[in-house]
Amino acid sequence: MDLLSSTHRNPQEGARPGAGIMSNLTSHALLSTDSLTLRNVHCGGECRHRSVEECASSTQLVFPYRGLYMRHVGNDQVVADANHVLFFNAGEGYQVSHPLDGGDSCLSLSLDAAMLAELAPAALMSPGERSVFRRQSQRIDARAQALVALLRHNLDNGTIEPLEAEALVLTLVCRSLGPRTSREPTSTHARRRLADRVKVLLASDLSRRWTLAEIGREIGSSPVYLTQVFRQVEGMPLYRYQLQLRLARSLDTIGRYDDLSALAAELGFSSHSHFAYAFRQAFGRSPTDFRRSTQTHTAKESDSAPPPVVVS
Repeated sequence: MDLLSSTHRNPQEGARPGAGIMSNLTSHALLSTDSLTLRNVHCGGECRHRSVEECASSTQLVFPYRGLYMRHVGNDQVVADANHVLFFNAGEGYQVSHPLDGGDSCLSLSLDAAMLAELAPAALMSPGERSVFRRQSQRIDARAQALVALLRHNLDNGTIEPLEAEALVLTLVCRSLGPRTSREPTSTHARRRLADRVKVLLASDLSRRWTLAEIGREIGSSPVYLTQVFRQVEGMPLYRYQLQLRLARSLDTIGRYDDLSALAAELGFSSHSHFAYAFRQAFGRSPTDFRRSTQTHTAKESDSAPPPVVVS
């Protein structure tokens, strides 16, 4: 992998939008065709405070699948976690910070401009600008998270043909940008900031079985107000948001576990059956079936990246 540490990085040359100058960043291309480039990117997350301003050279759709970071554009900020896709507009300045240890990993997707204009709903784009997103992020559903995991595992393993991989990428984009997830934010700036603090708290310990009172004490808000605000901002109950984060983590790590009961316990599920039920409800298949599709995925990431799938 290429080690990148420059202040302004070009996503097309191996960087991922979203890591500060002091962070260790590694990146490699999983898929490269005439229409799109998909990269797997890992950031060490050493920059706790806002990084210097960075700028993406092309419009990117970024799918975090491990860890968390904050993206700042002017006075606006969003939490980048596995429940969201982030939009990086070409030429738009931004800063990044990592409130939690452990860094982050994501898939970074660059699409042909004409393809992006065809796929992206007009409601998501700036008026008259078919390649400029109006906001920083959007929540994705469990099926989109499963597509992120399948793409990463299968491209890492070399068990998928370029044509099939391209089709899966387009399905992922349509799923992530379509009517299932697209919703106009109606909450105030202060309420979004409160919800962001809750997201960071949940991500700090996914295995913890939080109560509303405990979250309220940590955040400094009443449980009732907290519940109402979070649902208004995210369009789903707080408990379901945490469940989706846990299940997204299981997609990332399931190939490393022989004993799925141990994975269930590590993620805070009360039992293997509870985990298996939630997994099947979210992704339409059992954990065992999904793990079977990723069995050749190694337990540890190799320092030498596999060659990207390239179509000339």
